[in-house]
Amino acid sequence: MESQSQKKSLDRISSVQEPACTNPSCFFCTMNEQDPPLRKTKLARCFKEMPLRDDQEHVLVLRGIWNIAMTQPDDPEFPSLGVFDCMGKLIQRAVNDKEWLLRDQNIYIPYYAAHVIGSYTMNKVQFAEKAVKSNVVLPLIELLRGKISWVEQRVAVRSLGHLASHARTFEAIAEHEVEIIKLAMEIACNCIKTVYRRFIGVKDSKRVKYHSDLLTTGLGDLEIENRKAEEWASQLQCWSLHLLNCFACKGRSLNLICNKHFLKELGGMWGGLANCASPGGIGCIRTLCNFKTGRESLANSKEVIEILCNISRSSDDWQCMAIDCLLLLLKDTDTRYIVMNTAALSLADLVELRSLNERKKVGEAVTQALLQDYHKIKYGDLKLSSQDAERALKETWDLMVERRKREELMSEEELKERKNLVGMLKQEGNKKFWSGHIEKAVTRYTKALDLCPTKMRKERIVLYSNRAQGYLLLNNPEAVISDTTRALCLSTTANPHRKSLWRRAQAYDMKGLAKESLMDCLMFIHGRMKAEKTKNAKIPYFAARMIHKQMNATWLFATVAKSKDKHEAEVEKPKVLLEHREDQCQVTEIKERNGEW
Repeated sequence: MESQSQKKSLDRISSVQEPACTNPSCFFCTMNEQDPPLRKTKLARCFKEMPLRDDQEHVLVLRGIWNIAMTQPDDPEFPSLGVFDCMGKLIQRAVNDKEWLLRDQNIYIPYYAAHVIGSYTMNKVQFAEKAVKSNVVLPLIELLRGKISWVEQRVAVRSLGHLASHARTFEAIAEHEVEIIKLAMEIACNCIKTVYRRFIGVKDSKRVKYHSDLLTTGLGDLEIENRKAEEWASQLQCWSLHLLNCFACKGRSLNLICNKHFLKELGGMWGGLANCASPGGIGCIRTLCNFKTGRESLANSKEVIEILCNISRSSDDWQCMAIDCLLLLLKDTDTRYIVMNTAALSLADLVELRSLNERKKVGEAVTQALLQDYHKIKYGDLKLSSQDAERALKETWDLMVERRKREELMSEEELKERKNLVGMLKQEGNKKFWSGHIEKAVTRYTKALDLCPTKMRKERIVLYSNRAQGYLLLNNPEAVISDTTRALCLSTTANPHRKSLWRRAQAYDMKGLAKESLMDCLMFIHGRMKAEKTKNAKIPYFAARMIHKQMNATWLFATVAKSKDKHEAEVEKPKVLLEHREDQCQVTEIKERNGEW
């Protein structure tokens, strides 16, 4: 009897706590509907009425739809029942009705609505077509314009990028081509600064609350919040580049994209680690290299060519793409000699590179591009404006053509004598090095390299790497990068020469190229840990210190934070007054941002 009375009490309490829903358009009740035709009818009505109603549960509903779209982006149910029309109208209402947007929790609605559109249009072209027919493009462009904040820009540019990536919906985006191109370029250039100044650089207590909630879903601490904001900033830049790349691939708006200032910025847009599918800045440059206009603009940007040269001689994931860009520029007769003056020195170090990222005979392709018309320089009147470039071409010709011909004619006895002589010179160089006569050691290694047969790859790796160490002590980073790159080209990509990686990392550090130094350092540690084959393998202190230094230098917000600190140091104001004014400005800024257009 006692148990039955307890059950009745629990049932009575449950019925009080969870009253029956009386809303005929309730989304959650509709989702629990067991009759499929009735469920579809109710869902369609729910999507139709949602933008017209004022309901405190809107955000909860949108979050539920967002979860479904994220986990089941290829499910046709919601797209077929009007979800795109619903999301587009909600975004438009948020943009047009400031009072409604700031009521209850409606500020979250445009973010979730744009995200839903992007998730459903990511894979299925038929969903993208439905979205376009439902007029989602204009509301998304409103968000892209920054009518609310950078958080909504992020999901808007993602959605527009998905729509632009499908051939059947590209033209719907291209109707607004000029504005979209300009906005995407502006976002790509300024989003890192914007996120830092609007969020990362803001005190925790004064950050826009709904931004914090969206970043961590209310479950993360300050460290997670900052890390997520950095990831979103990287994604915002990556998706902007993807949207631009959709136009560039079709040769559209190249005159806008090939803006001199933007190209310079583009070369430094790493792409980040958070979005591996992004083309990154180098990917966009590679796309531009497919077109005459793009090649001519890039060839006249010395900064971009130097960036491509640095990446082509690094452990960066974009190394292969950077080499491709330089080769395409060298194959065009109108850009060949403009680029050759800068690129010859870097590419000459890659002529013995056998494979890279599953691509074979990379070095041969580089050699052919460099020596394509070398006979005009060797025998004719053609002269380059750079003597260093001419010397690099001559060395390439001697190494890859003349020297190989001579070695083919050598007898086994002569090759053996060469090998012994190379060994002696190497030992002499080592003795000079350890006795402190660095320049003499470099001279011995150079003589040994001149005599060493090209087939003796292991010996040449050691000689190049040893000479690089000498140049390192002589404070000649460019020579270090050249020799270590040659040593790494002679080794295998599966097992790169670790000492050369470390020495090149130091040389790039000397030149202030933090990203290239970091990537080499990471590869060095990876190779070392792999070689030790033990769980207790430790990262050397010197390498850990270098990684820490370069991680700080390559932090996404490093440049912005540094410029902010410098600016604050230069501006002298009374401390108490400054803090008071900053607090007032911050509060005002937060209020403005919540309703900013």
